[in-house]
Amino acid sequence: MPETTLRRWQLPAYGRAHLEQVRAPLPAPGPGQILVRVGAVALNSRALPMTEDGMGMPLALPFTPGSDMAGTVEAVGDGVRRFVPGERVINTFWNGWIDHHWPAHAVPAGGPGPGMLASHVLIDAEAAVAAPASLSLAEASTLPCAGLTAWFALAELGALRAGQTVLIHGTGGVALFGLQIARLHGAQAIVVTGSENKRERTLALGASHVLLRDSDWPAEVRRLTNGRGADHVLELSSGPNLDRSLQAARQGGRVSIIGMLGGETLSASFYAMVLGRMTVQGIGVGHRRALEDLVRAIDINTIRPVIAAQYGFDALPAALDHLERGPFGKIVITL
Repeated sequence: MPETTLRRWQLPAYGRAHLEQVRAPLPAPGPGQILVRVGAVALNSRALPMTEDGMGMPLALPFTPGSDMAGTVEAVGDGVRRFVPGERVINTFWNGWIDHHWPAHAVPAGGPGPGMLASHVLIDAEAAVAAPASLSLAEASTLPCAGLTAWFALAELGALRAGQTVLIHGTGGVALFGLQIARLHGAQAIVVTGSENKRERTLALGASHVLLRDSDWPAEVRRLTNGRGADHVLELSSGPNLDRSLQAARQGGRVSIIGMLGGETLSASFYAMVLGRMTVQGIGVGHRRALEDLVRAIDINTIRPVIAAQYGFDALPAALDHLERGPFGKIVITL
């Protein structure tokens, strides 16, 4: 018999303790929409504050979290030409941002837009991209936020090229994608981590050097680049760490602000930024066309996302606990 209900996680009130799993009627796609059977949902660090307080945004409760999914199209609405039932897709983080300039009406998935932690999701066909043929659904689910953020910072906006140096903070999802994208473009990657036991795994992925966060890593980056400094910095810590990243960047270098593990406030020297002629740019994931570019790059070059662990749909609370501990790579929920 055809399914008539879906399962989803939702928050009737803010706070992870309020997460509940419920059943709801299975919707039919309207004009321009597709119904997707979800195969996997990748968790981002954004999911933690979103479940606690909505990150200060007024969310319509009950609210379903989760920004990134991969699945199979089950049904399409009137006027849909991009996909047919049976095709594998991933969602875009921004519904409405297709290319180039960001439109004011674009809404992010998983807050305040609808979340992906459900057995089925209804999304606009324009907010979906064909999944890479070379990846499983679990692997493909890591692309909409983490993969695209690194790609957008380095390849789309940064014009990364061979022979350059990329300085990367951490070993989470965005960081490891940044490492893989740097190597894909023939650049060397220097990774700063707070954990000695992650060194060998990071080197095995292609990092040229792995430095510890409690060392004088800005000086070491300069030494390793013969005094030049890093061409690109993926700044995933923010806070006072930005000032040290500026010290490690070359004259006219580029610093992409991505994470806020060091807090919501940035701290940096005026002289380091101005005399260093730095480009400092915030990265809010990216648009659909860049995600399509990333998918092609992955299929052509057989890049495999780093997944730290996979959890079943019922184990979402344990998966969020793992995410909070700081995994090496991505945490994925599978259905």
